[in-house]
Amino acid sequence: MGKSHLEMVLQETLQTNKKICIPYIMAGDGGLDILEERLLFLKDCGATAVELGIPFSDPVADGPTIQQAGIRALKEGASLSAILRKLASFQQPHPLPIILMTYINPILAIGLEEFTGACQTAGVDGVIIPDLPMEEEDLIANAFTNADIAFIRLVALTSPLERSVTLANLSDGFLYAVTVNGTTGGRTSHQLHEVGPYLQKLKSISPVPVLAGFGISSPGQAKQLGSFGDGVIIGSKIIQLLQENKYDEISTLIASVS
Repeated sequence: MGKSHLEMVLQETLQTNKKICIPYIMAGDGGLDILEERLLFLKDCGATAVELGIPFSDPVADGPTIQQAGIRALKEGASLSAILRKLASFQQPHPLPIILMTYINPILAIGLEEFTGACQTAGVDGVIIPDLPMEEEDLIANAFTNADIAFIRLVALTSPLERSVTLANLSDGFLYAVTVNGTTGGRTSHQLHEVGPYLQKLKSISPVPVLAGFGISSPGQAKQLGSFGDGVIIGSKIIQLLQENKYDEISTLIASVS
């Protein structure tokens, strides 16, 4: 199988000596009708791809900012099926590779075969499932491979080296390196004496790019954490700035990564 669209975009970014920046937004926050407009805006800001959150009633990995965005999206009628239909309805190709961040229950509620088919129709490039442990992923992983959808794995600060190596070798597209212990949400600082070596170790063992995520809330943090690996994922701060209509600050934050 050849390289996926996501893999090619990530490689092209790194080959130009830039760092990868993937902003996270909650699909349906503000209504699904503005989704395409927001994707175009993030592309114009220099984003490499977009992680698109799926609102869920029990978001165990999400901090308060993303939880509140999910509640707003659910009130707007957003659901996994509705989001996939909206993505499929765009008249133009997606401006950026689309990565869904969803929990396992919404996928199982639709049905795995229906979900992968809908992802293909909608032009989804990758999926992240934070509540699916590696030991229980076989059926899901095979279905994604057969559908040519990147299945992106997460690795934690507390993961033993052997587990980290396994996850790095399993992960498609990139390896999501969680840089805090706990849920998502902006931090004023990271324990760089711990996080820096952690990211460098992952980069030395991973055949795919290593992206740092969770807790990044300033241009300085984004640049610093990005320097240890191949780039960053920024979520809660992007959502906060969208709520506050601070689009210039979003552009500055994304630009700071490279």
